[in-house]
Amino acid sequence: MRVLGIETSCDETGVALYDSEQGLLADALYSQVEMHAEYGGVVPELASRDHVRKLIPLIREVMAEAGLTLSDIDAIAYTAGPGLIGALMVGASTGRALALALGIPAIAVHHMEGHLLAPMLEETPPAFPFVALLVSGGHTQLVQVEGIGRYSLLGESLDDAAGEAFDKAAKMLGLDYPGGPLIAKLAQQGDRSRFTFPRPMTDRPGLDFSFSGLKTFTLNTVNDQRDEQGNIDPQTLADIAAAFEEAVVDTLAIKCRRAIQQTGYRQLVIAGGVSANARLREKLAAALQKERAKLFYARPKFCTDNGAMIAYAGCQRLLAGQQSDLTILARPRWPMDTLPAI
Repeated sequence: MRVLGIETSCDETGVALYDSEQGLLADALYSQVEMHAEYGGVVPELASRDHVRKLIPLIREVMAEAGLTLSDIDAIAYTAGPGLIGALMVGASTGRALALALGIPAIAVHHMEGHLLAPMLEETPPAFPFVALLVSGGHTQLVQVEGIGRYSLLGESLDDAAGEAFDKAAKMLGLDYPGGPLIAKLAQQGDRSRFTFPRPMTDRPGLDFSFSGLKTFTLNTVNDQRDEQGNIDPQTLADIAAAFEEAVVDTLAIKCRRAIQQTGYRQLVIAGGVSANARLREKLAAALQKERAKLFYARPKFCTDNGAMIAYAGCQRLLAGQQSDLTILARPRWPMDTLPAI
C-alpha cells in the first residue's frame, strides 16, 4: 500500500510517500521558521496561509522524486490534530478532497501518534511494548505503549512543555526563535557547573512534569547577572544556557528512568522536536544503561514535524482496515488515549 502523508499542524509543511513493502519512497519539508522568527513565535494566520501556498507544490515534488503519479497512490493520511485549527484545516481539506477526487480512502492521523511512531522508520525500530517520552513544542508526556492505539498516559507537564520552556528561556537570553537548538548550541560553550538550577518535581513521587518554576528561576538568574547598564557578558549567557539545558534534560532523564522502573519495560522511545537534543540523548542513554534498557529515536529530520511519520502512522491504521469518512476532521485538542487500538 502506498500512502501519501500530509502534515500541516503548525509551522512546517511536510509531505511524504510511504510504501508498506518498500518503506519511505520520498519526502519533502518546508519550514516557516524564518517567517515566524520575526515575531518571536508562530503567528497562526500566517502559518495557515503559508501552508496553502506550499502544500500542493510539495506534493508535486514528492511524487516527482518517487517517479510516480497521483494515480499510483492507494490512500492519503493527513494530520487532523492536535495543532493550530487553521493550519490543520489546510492539510485536512486538501487530503480529504484529493482522496475523494482519486476515489481512494483517507485517514485522519493524530499528530503525536505520528511522532511516537517516527522511530519505526529507522533500520532498527523498537518493538512493542515500550515507554515513550513525547517532547515537542507543546507536549511533554510519558506514555506506556503496548501497541498502536494502546496507550496509557503515565505523566505529563502540568504547565509549560519542555519545548516551550526552551523557547521562553531563549528569549530571556536574547536568542531568536525557535529557542531549543540555539540554547543547545550556546550551552556547548558554557560551564554547566557555574549555576545550579532546580530539577522540578524530581523530589516527589510520580511522573508529571513542571517547567514554569524553572523558567522563573532562569529569568531571576539572568536579571541577577546584569551589570549597571543592563548587559550580560557572553560567557555568562553561555553558562546560564548550559545550566538551563542541564536542568531540563536531568529532569526528563530522572522521570524516564522512573517510568522504566515502574513499568518494567526495557525500551524507551523519545520523539518530538526536543528529542533531537544531543545532551538529552546522552543523559538518557546513561540513565537507561543502569536499568539495562535500550533507547530509540528517529533521525534528526524526523524528530521535528514531518510528512513521513504521518504517512507511516496512517499506513498502519489503513492496513488494519481503518479509514475516515467524508467529514473534514480537524481537532486542535485530541487526547491520544481516545484513539482506537489496532
